[in-house]
Amino acid sequence: MSRYALGLDYGTNSVRALLVDVADGGELAVAVWNYEHGRNGVVLASDPDLARQHPADYVKGAELTIKQVLRAAAKANRKFRPEHVIGIGVDATGSTPLPVDSSGIPLALDRRFANEPAAMAWLWKDHTSSQEAIEITQHALAHRPQYLARCGGTYSSEWFFSKILHCKRKHPKVFQAAHTWVELADWLPAMLMETQSFDKLKIGACAAGHKAMFNPQWGGYPDAEFLAGLDRDLAAMRDRLATEAYPIGTALGGLSESWARRTGLPAGIPVSAGALDAHAGAVGAGIRPGMLVKIIGTSSCDIMVHPAGENLPDIPGLCGMVNASVLPGFWGLEAGQSAVGDIFNWFVNYVQPRGPKAGSHEALTAEAAKLAPGESGLLALDWNNGNRTVLVDQRLTGLLLGQTLYTTPAEIYRALVEATAFGALTIINRLEEYGVKVRQIVNCGGIAEKNPLVMQIYADVTGRVMKVSRSPQACALGSAIAGAVAAGKARGGYNSFAAAQKAMTGVKPVEYRSRPKAHKVYSDLYALYKKLHDCFGVKDCRESQFDVMKRLLDIRNAARNSK
Repeated sequence: MSRYALGLDYGTNSVRALLVDVADGGELAVAVWNYEHGRNGVVLASDPDLARQHPADYVKGAELTIKQVLRAAAKANRKFRPEHVIGIGVDATGSTPLPVDSSGIPLALDRRFANEPAAMAWLWKDHTSSQEAIEITQHALAHRPQYLARCGGTYSSEWFFSKILHCKRKHPKVFQAAHTWVELADWLPAMLMETQSFDKLKIGACAAGHKAMFNPQWGGYPDAEFLAGLDRDLAAMRDRLATEAYPIGTALGGLSESWARRTGLPAGIPVSAGALDAHAGAVGAGIRPGMLVKIIGTSSCDIMVHPAGENLPDIPGLCGMVNASVLPGFWGLEAGQSAVGDIFNWFVNYVQPRGPKAGSHEALTAEAAKLAPGESGLLALDWNNGNRTVLVDQRLTGLLLGQTLYTTPAEIYRALVEATAFGALTIINRLEEYGVKVRQIVNCGGIAEKNPLVMQIYADVTGRVMKVSRSPQACALGSAIAGAVAAGKARGGYNSFAAAQKAMTGVKPVEYRSRPKAHKVYSDLYALYKKLHDCFGVKDCRESQFDVMKRLLDIRNAARNSK
């Protein structure tokens, strides 16, 4: 009898449920539900830095997608029964903290705060707390530099404590009403087990370590004295935060009776500790030492693992190096870009070149594919939503250089794609600069699946082979694998991630190889990109950029003459 694991993947715009055969990773059924609140699931405001989500979407999304995926599974395989599901894993965006009451119920579900964005989930790409992030960084450098050593030396406005401190200052009523704050990746498993209250809540090592400076070496979260130096109320809240964090794949408990009745799943199915979506995606892509997994969507996350027993230097600009955040027994390394698909969507959906149809992604991609590297004479910076790695500065913005009166939308579109590829190369170079060798790159996510031009440009820019994860649902698959490990071999699952990944993951036969001629042009363009990167992103950079526009014209003319 086949056994299945369920993966729930909470993304920026939707939630998906995936049922996977634990024997070979075969995907029996998938269900997707788009969040109802806000624009494409994101609650926005006049402040361009604000991005929230309504937690009612999380609750409704779980119930609907689980029901849908069970129905789809029964249609796909008449022998399937819900009792064949042996474990559940959950991943979510992060840092996406929720203010909750003493019972663990999100404040946004309270009538008093139903329409108050500050009481909702503070989505990963909410950057309203930039000033607080600067203060936390400065305070830590002065008093607890060890807190920053493993998270790249800079605390981000995308992360846990920055957002909470900003809420205290700008929305004191919400802060005072909150008993505590919980990461979405931790709240969701607790929701399914009905263990959200503080006395029952268990959290994962993933979000806590990468976004909230949690480390067992100093007793978990930053100490009360340190937090008091930022705000006394922040220090008081520390007593209402969990003291232990669990690796992905740890069975935290079982599905509650209530959720079993709501969904049709059997009660008591083991539920794994939660993970951030990118980290789960790395698991679903088969991550191992030497492999860089790129999860490319609205933003990008770059994940690697390094054996916990081997020396690993502190790497400036990374989003964290956390033990067991991806796989037990390994350091999990996270980097990434604050916007990738979001940049392409901005150009297509906000600028709307040539109107909503002629200027679609498909039309612009087809036109951009006809251009040679360097032919447009354009160069862009991929900072439309700030820089996550290696500058860790959300108060940076995008830039487009080299346009003329004849610049076309397709040329701009290609320049934006190239900019994200240059940003990806900057991350690879930073990892290797500190001794973490990238021997293989596996991409996953919608862009890797659907846009061969992007993958080819990434190969040409980096000079490396781009592979694509076999599963189009790598994040949900990674969560399903965690569910299979949480279930254990006795229930028909696995006792280790190594065994589960060997059976359940792989890559597609198609791969994208770097073309020498294109790589040579992109090497010249990358040198100019680095000049702009350092001039606009590095404090006290004094290097003249007088030659950038002129070199762009030289590269453009050479590209056009060679066609």
